[in-house]
Amino acid sequence: MSDLVIVESPAKAKTIGKYLGKNYSVLASVGHIRDLPKSKLGVDVEHDFAPLYENKKEKAALIKELKTAAKKADTVYLATDPDREGEAISWHLAHILGINENDPVRVTFSEITKTGVSAGMSHPRTLDMDLINAQQARRILDRIVGYKLSPFLWKKVRRGLSAGRVQSVTVRLIVDREKEIEQFDPSEYWSIDAKLLSGKSRRAFPAKLAEVDGEKFSADNKEKTDKVLQRLEGGEFVIQSIKNSTRKKVPAPPFTTSTLQQEASRKLSFNSRRTMRAAQELYEGVEVPDMGAVGLITYMRTDSLRISDEAKAAAAELIEKTYGKEYLPAKPRNYKSRSNAQDAHEAIRPSIISLTPDKVKGSLTSDQYKLYKLIWERFMASQMENAQLDTKSVDIDCAGCLFKASGYTVKFDGFTVLYEESHDGEEQEGGALPALTVGEKLTVKELSGNQHFTQPPPRYTEASLIKTLEENGIGRPSTYAPTIATILDRHYVEREGKQLKPTSLGFVTTDLMKDHFDRIVDAKFTAQMESDLDKIEAGKTEWVDVLRNFYTGFEKSLDKAEKDMEGKRVRIPDEPTDILCEKCGKPMVIKIGPYGKFLGCSGFPECKFTKRIVNESGGRCPKCGGKMLAKKSKKGKPFYGCENYKDCNYMTWDTPISDICPKCGTTLFKKSGKNGQVYCAKDGCGYVRDDGQDKE
Repeated sequence: MSDLVIVESPAKAKTIGKYLGKNYSVLASVGHIRDLPKSKLGVDVEHDFAPLYENKKEKAALIKELKTAAKKADTVYLATDPDREGEAISWHLAHILGINENDPVRVTFSEITKTGVSAGMSHPRTLDMDLINAQQARRILDRIVGYKLSPFLWKKVRRGLSAGRVQSVTVRLIVDREKEIEQFDPSEYWSIDAKLLSGKSRRAFPAKLAEVDGEKFSADNKEKTDKVLQRLEGGEFVIQSIKNSTRKKVPAPPFTTSTLQQEASRKLSFNSRRTMRAAQELYEGVEVPDMGAVGLITYMRTDSLRISDEAKAAAAELIEKTYGKEYLPAKPRNYKSRSNAQDAHEAIRPSIISLTPDKVKGSLTSDQYKLYKLIWERFMASQMENAQLDTKSVDIDCAGCLFKASGYTVKFDGFTVLYEESHDGEEQEGGALPALTVGEKLTVKELSGNQHFTQPPPRYTEASLIKTLEENGIGRPSTYAPTIATILDRHYVEREGKQLKPTSLGFVTTDLMKDHFDRIVDAKFTAQMESDLDKIEAGKTEWVDVLRNFYTGFEKSLDKAEKDMEGKRVRIPDEPTDILCEKCGKPMVIKIGPYGKFLGCSGFPECKFTKRIVNESGGRCPKCGGKMLAKKSKKGKPFYGCENYKDCNYMTWDTPISDICPKCGTTLFKKSGKNGQVYCAKDGCGYVRDDGQDKE
């Protein structure tokens, strides 16, 4: 006989099994084994929203295996993920396996290391019903919204659509931003910029006009600007004052789920789903030489900035050894979590600090390595000394006009020797200024008036959208990745480079929701619902009361919408093109169907001709000379394939570029990565261009 430990994933089961040894059997539930039914609402709204759970049919064999193993075991421990959903999965397992939920059988692991597993197993507890009820409430809320609203959208817009409590408000954010951009009225403004030379330096430095006769310079047309330029013409530029100071640059805190997704988007161009997949793999464990399977990071679903004293001490030791004592702050750093943080787990950090990215690189996939490196460097930098910058601000006078110049030099690099945080739309700081003295006369190398226009707010990227969702309390970190994936998969939103742009379907459904279900797409209402779920988890309110309060208003809105929209349908506008129908000659239009965009004849229903939308890459196939088309795999990864795919099977993950092979005249391809190699793919050619050097 031995004890049975049930986790969620086979990868985690393998890692934990190694640490627990022969006296334990470790099996995986592979996620949920019981849930609301797929084919019906599954919630009895008339009787306190009682959920009608059923075992998943596809898990029948696994459930049988778990029951058999549980009967043979002395004790069954439920070790699913340490969050609301994990607690609920353990509760469902207890129900199916006949385990008393009041028995101390629940264990959690903040990290899948020997220490973490040992600590978890030595502190078993009973199931947390507040956590479970918070998850039940979320699941039932989402089911009610999805199953009640989706049929309404099917009838009024198009079959196959879906609505969601967090999903719909997220689409609204993107739609509202697009409307802001469309309605933005740019304003003209001008700047006067100088490039100046000191007699002691050959390098010109920039300065900008700030004041004229003691008042802030402001010009909205060329005439005003030219008037000031005429005044400056032939004038002497004299340094009026120089202010030297030292500025501290403080490291960013270690990652939470949200900031990890944001930074991986900015630095690695990972979407949130890709980030969380790699993070899950790092948490569950990978095979490391001489160590076996080991979890490389702490639990990746967290909103806390707390770090254990042991981790801080290990980081300090490695920092001093690697960089020197001057890179350690006087005392270990502590970071304050957001006021609404649940603080159930530590921040995301390496579980074994001494395992540097280089040490484990050979054990990781490309995505795992990139993400681990990001997590490791961010955590280590968060425990390092501030950077110090010597800053210089210079006031320069010419004919009563005040120009300002600023710059900095790095006095001490501190944490920046390892890592610096990225920001959306960040501008480069000014560089170093030459040695300057008060009263010095400067030479004008260039003086110009420059026209500018105010810019509309930028479209959301995944990083900026996640930041906005978190700041507004919409959803929780664990919901961001699936929410963004859903709105893309359902074609409410599309990518344009890194930007997220609403489709015509997104506009139509959002406007319909705003007209009839304003609370569902209201950010403040959605945030309040999240706050109510947190109160359930904290044991401060009853989950049935939260559901009842929501459903009363929701049911009234649904009934009213059905009456107001009786006999009406909303049309999704088509996007015109200059492509002509091959059957009738009428213009084709871009339509949105269940599987995305396609070309359809504007003469529908008389002409039903349709055509796939193809994106030409500009290159030619190295096998048959056909056009190379940009495509996407089932998982959304871009690749390139020949237009003659029925006869020519050529495809590649590498990007065709505009350069032509100097040997054979064929399209060249570039491998991914910053220093991607450029090569010719034609059989027998062998041309390669690497780092600017030609090779054969």
